[in-house]
Amino acid sequence: MKIVEYNKIDNSFFQKIDFEELDCVNEIIKKVKNEGDSALIELSEKFKDGKFNSSNDFLVNEKEIEEAYKKMPDELLKHLKIAIKNTEEFAKAQFNSIQELEFKKENSVLGHKIIPLNSVLCYCPGGNYPLLSTCYMTLVPACVAGVKEIYLTSPKISPEVIVSAHLSGASKIYKLGGAQAISAFAFGTETIKAVDKITGPGNKYVAAAKKAVFGICDIDFIAGPSEVLIIADDIKDSKLIASDMLAQSEHDKDARSYLITNDIKIAQEVEKEAQNILKTLKTKDIASISFEKSICIIINNIEEAIELANKRAPEHLEIFVKNADEIKDEFKNYGSLFIGNNCAEVFGDYCSGTNHVLPTNQCSKYTGGLSVFDYVKIQTYQKLSPQYSKKLSKTASCLAQAEGLFAHKLSADLRS
Repeated sequence: MKIVEYNKIDNSFFQKIDFEELDCVNEIIKKVKNEGDSALIELSEKFKDGKFNSSNDFLVNEKEIEEAYKKMPDELLKHLKIAIKNTEEFAKAQFNSIQELEFKKENSVLGHKIIPLNSVLCYCPGGNYPLLSTCYMTLVPACVAGVKEIYLTSPKISPEVIVSAHLSGASKIYKLGGAQAISAFAFGTETIKAVDKITGPGNKYVAAAKKAVFGICDIDFIAGPSEVLIIADDIKDSKLIASDMLAQSEHDKDARSYLITNDIKIAQEVEKEAQNILKTLKTKDIASISFEKSICIIINNIEEAIELANKRAPEHLEIFVKNADEIKDEFKNYGSLFIGNNCAEVFGDYCSGTNHVLPTNQCSKYTGGLSVFDYVKIQTYQKLSPQYSKKLSKTASCLAQAEGLFAHKLSADLRS
């Protein structure tokens, strides 16, 4: 872990990832769009995402779901249900906070309705780890929102992912992955229906594909490598801090962990604790590489920490400081906020109820994490009285004439 003083921070701390246009992804999208199911069969085998004899094999069938349940340890199934329940409770609370609106003025009505999307694809990565948690994080809010057709897809799909997807309300579960899966659900094929929106994380090829199909369908956001920023002022928390940083580091070699503290002794102790943990950590081959690229910044006061956090806009922000409740509202840019050393980021990852599909790469400056709000649309309507219509016609006519749109002016004048 690199340790630097506040006044010696270089641009690497604030650098954003430029999501490149990958030529290979554009070729994959074109091939799937033009060739449909046959392209999915060919590309899935080429990229080792799965081998299919026909398009009938894309879908996880009832027998495979039954077999997946048989392979689930009882303890895992028990805690999976707890995590899904907590996620559902929070999503329902969010959904109940959305209000439909009806505004009355001059015997007329203007308003908006909350309408669920018709169909979505939830993508679950199938790379280094079977991310069964991503299933309920993406699927449950869609169910709560009232989406009719909710599909999940994951390459190299594991029994745990199948069970999680089934318990979380997936209408259908697919075994497809990569840019080819994103393309299939954006455009549709002979056996796959095009969806209105695609959500969920993935590797750089999935991210590039989501970026490329945006506009054909909606997406949640483009997510980069996972990241955590921890602000701490107590050396007693060093082991907790080290474990939380390594929890991010083990995601992949590009994951990033940042520490901001007012005491270099805390930084040194965190480094020591992390190296001790790494000695026996099963994921040390990945975690050690990522942790080595971590940065610790030594600050002079909490104002500098707040400034840095808001500029860095991390995916996960943990504040392990004595006056956390007093300063929590000063933080404006983060995917999810964890207040106090009892609140490990891993709880948000799995089971507290908030969502773990979060904006990275400073995207929290303009968006929050995935939620029930991503699966509904707010659509306005209006019904005007004759008197109000006549009153508005003069304003609309004048503005239309100023813009040189004379059919608009006529439409208004006919209501005058």
